[in-house]
Amino acid sequence: MKQQPENQQQPSLYLEVCFQNEEPRLPLHTSIVLFLLSYCECKFFKVYLVFKKPSSSESLRSQLPEHLDSSDVQSEALPQLVRDCRLPAVLDETGQLCRAGLAVVLRHIINKTIEADPSRNDVLALLGFKKTCLKACAEVSRWTRLCEIEIPSAVEEHLQNPANDDQQVPLSILTLERRLAEPVRVHNDDKIRRRKLQEQRREESAESQENLDSESEPGQSSQACDGLELRAALAKLSVDSVPALATRENSEIRKVKTADLPPLEHVFAEGLYFTLTDVVLLPCIYQYLCSLQARAAATLHHLPHLLRWYGRVQEVPGVLRAAKACGLLLSIPQAPTSGLPILSAEDNPTSLPVEEEEGREMAPEVPFVGGPRPTMTKLKENGIEAVFTPHPCPSWTLPWESLPGAINPTEGKMSNIRAVRKMQQLNNLVAMVTELARPGYTIVDFCSGTLLTVGIFLSLLKVILIENKEESLVRAQSRSAELGLKNIGFIQANLDYFTGPFHIGVSIARMPTDNATEDCKYAGFPFCFYLTSNCTRFLSLFQEHMILCRFADQTAVQLPPDRRLIGKQCMGLVDLDRSWAAETHGYSVQVMTMEPESCSPKNNMLVGRPLKVGNGAGTSGIVLQAS
Repeated sequence: MKQQPENQQQPSLYLEVCFQNEEPRLPLHTSIVLFLLSYCECKFFKVYLVFKKPSSSESLRSQLPEHLDSSDVQSEALPQLVRDCRLPAVLDETGQLCRAGLAVVLRHIINKTIEADPSRNDVLALLGFKKTCLKACAEVSRWTRLCEIEIPSAVEEHLQNPANDDQQVPLSILTLERRLAEPVRVHNDDKIRRRKLQEQRREESAESQENLDSESEPGQSSQACDGLELRAALAKLSVDSVPALATRENSEIRKVKTADLPPLEHVFAEGLYFTLTDVVLLPCIYQYLCSLQARAAATLHHLPHLLRWYGRVQEVPGVLRAAKACGLLLSIPQAPTSGLPILSAEDNPTSLPVEEEEGREMAPEVPFVGGPRPTMTKLKENGIEAVFTPHPCPSWTLPWESLPGAINPTEGKMSNIRAVRKMQQLNNLVAMVTELARPGYTIVDFCSGTLLTVGIFLSLLKVILIENKEESLVRAQSRSAELGLKNIGFIQANLDYFTGPFHIGVSIARMPTDNATEDCKYAGFPFCFYLTSNCTRFLSLFQEHMILCRFADQTAVQLPPDRRLIGKQCMGLVDLDRSWAAETHGYSVQVMTMEPESCSPKNNMLVGRPLKVGNGAGTSGIVLQAS
């Protein structure tokens, strides 16, 4: 088995190999990446198949594209940044920037393919409208979570235990089926819908002139309309289709109200156009359908829209070639797919269900009136009030004059007032880190990008910056290279994909803060739940808790002073909620106000420490949060 070379000559792509019945096999996320590499004909990466125990990829060669430059590597031989992440992952030429997670890696492959060959419009189209396909992270986008995590996970579970599923379709697959049954909502769809209406009327006129004695065969109109939508879809891939769609409608069609236009049907997962989402779903649905054909073919009749999508995807140029190269022998299962109804949002309210916490009953929808004061009074009567710890070093400041200009906020594009406030925020965060850090500690910055300052000021520390936005991370890496820093690593990933050990975690934004504390829990560090607390046992309505959270955001300087004060009190209760949740897991948490208070409307800072050294991860841990 080959070992990972020390000097990176080209980006390295790491793909997991798992085992089933002691035989190596490719998990779905690896198959998806290989399928995209084959579709894009991308040769930009050196591919490493990662094994957790001694084995070889020889038995997997039929599932690897022939052009792939691949080697086998043991998981313990991986570079540290890659070892800290869930696979798939890409390590750049410098060895300091790692991209991890399925959506992040797939988008990077597409961008590198376009960078190498700008004429690949078919690859560019995969990124969708405004290049946003699967860009939103799974923590905030239910659609990304469904396609990137839930469907692959459900299919993997089904493949490992097919007999246990009987004939029940996984919830995530049903959600996709319902989504495909809904009318399409795409940018500037008015023109396509008018074209569809024009074709419908032309067809009706032709039928009338021929004096048909019998009604049209079932599904005929649907199939004709489906042809229009397919031409619109393929217009992205074939220039020949564009003139037919660009024909101007007659005046009668132009007068029809938008609400009276016929809906558009799904051709692909996100509507009319073949995107990265379809690339992700195809290997998953292929494996699932193959399993159903072998064990529960009757279940196919419950998935008519999914089967039609499956057939349409195979009509896209390059898909069959790429699938064959990866050992995906695509075929269309036999099931009725014509004359399918389009469901409205009212008909299909559960197309994207909101997941409920296991064992938790949703509160009844009772209207809540009165603002936060009644809730605050109720909590106070039960002895619950926001508690703030005095700041231990309110006047501490970084030596900004002696630090490189590349990390000084005043050197950026922000206004002077904002730059001063950013410097004050950094003073607070770095003050706490310097007080708690020890030589050799690893510090992880969750999504805030502030620790370039720490990396310079405390060169004996190892610093890891985790950020989902590629632009921000590349900018930070460029500054780090400019300053010659060697103790900083960069990871572009959702927080869920980071699994490495660390001693101190820092987050400066609310959404990353709540997810970062969840990561800290599993690593043996402080964590808090945004909506799970001891407070809620005193609140009769879920809405009471929600209204506290809503008013906690109302601390902007332009608001009246009394309203800002209420917002500050609500924010204190929410952070008290977080600190109590952390304390139930063995941590001591302090809530304090950053100095000066004017440095940010969200000026609360949480500092948590494990009560016992070696809790969870075997080291002392601290989490700093600014909310």
